[in-house]
Amino acid sequence: MGVFVFLPLVLPLTAWPIARLAEHHLHPRTATWLLTAIAAVLAVCSTLCLALLMVVGTAQLPGNPLPDGWSDPEVREAVPYDEVAGKAAIPALIAVITGCAQLVWRHHRVRRDATRALAILPDRSVAVLPDAVPYAYALPGRRRDRVVVTAGMLAELNGPERRALFAHERAHLAAGHHRFLLAVQLAACANPFLRPLRTSVTYTTERWADEEAAATTGSRRTVARAVAKAALITRGAPVASLAHFAAPGPVPRRVAALLAPAPLSLAWPPVFTAAGLAAWGATAGAAASALSSANSAITLFFILKAATPL
Repeated sequence: MGVFVFLPLVLPLTAWPIARLAEHHLHPRTATWLLTAIAAVLAVCSTLCLALLMVVGTAQLPGNPLPDGWSDPEVREAVPYDEVAGKAAIPALIAVITGCAQLVWRHHRVRRDATRALAILPDRSVAVLPDAVPYAYALPGRRRDRVVVTAGMLAELNGPERRALFAHERAHLAAGHHRFLLAVQLAACANPFLRPLRTSVTYTTERWADEEAAATTGSRRTVARAVAKAALITRGAPVASLAHFAAPGPVPRRVAALLAPAPLSLAWPPVFTAAGLAAWGATAGAAASALSSANSAITLFFILKAATPL
């Protein structure tokens, strides 16, 4: 296999232009699904490859419980500089596992603490906090999803803008955007080269909610005005890992997109259009990267399987 065994670790770099294409040319819903799937596949492949590199590189160390066949020269030839790569993979894999575990725990703790903080309020779909600091966010729950907004935020918005705010936050909850955000955050923890996709999905989920709010309220200009105004007054919500109304993403780009015509809501754009060419180009590039990553990881797996004594 030679140096190709390391492909799953570096091929996420090819996703960077894919993220830009998806952001600019695809409907936000399509872009969110596509980029999240790409990030998840590439993260799984790179993590699997890292684990296999560690196994091959450390199989020859004395006292290890691994099968003797995994330390044969034929197996070690599949990984250049197997001893160095194997030893380097140990702290890298520990860092990946630790980072992902901390992220999941932090996500769980934030939702738990936010839910407990709202326990004193009436159990309604909208929770208004008597806080002068303006912010709003969507809080998914086991029994009930809730929109959390402060009195300070409501005081700064007029009636149509408030409706836009609530429509935006309800769109986050209805589409389960917190799951997409958690998936790309885990992918970025597994491979730092996937961080641009995390940023892109943060933006596309906000754009997705913007478009849903515009469709609900019937006024793209009202939603654009609400997003811009909320961005100017928001000072940061205490629940940083959940979906917000105006804090995440480049707000000027969101406002400009809302002032432009609505994007086509097709699940997949026609081939012979700018959006279609971008979608198929992004898909082809992602598929090539994922297949190359999977091929390297799976080949190494079968090499180890063949060397395993019955």
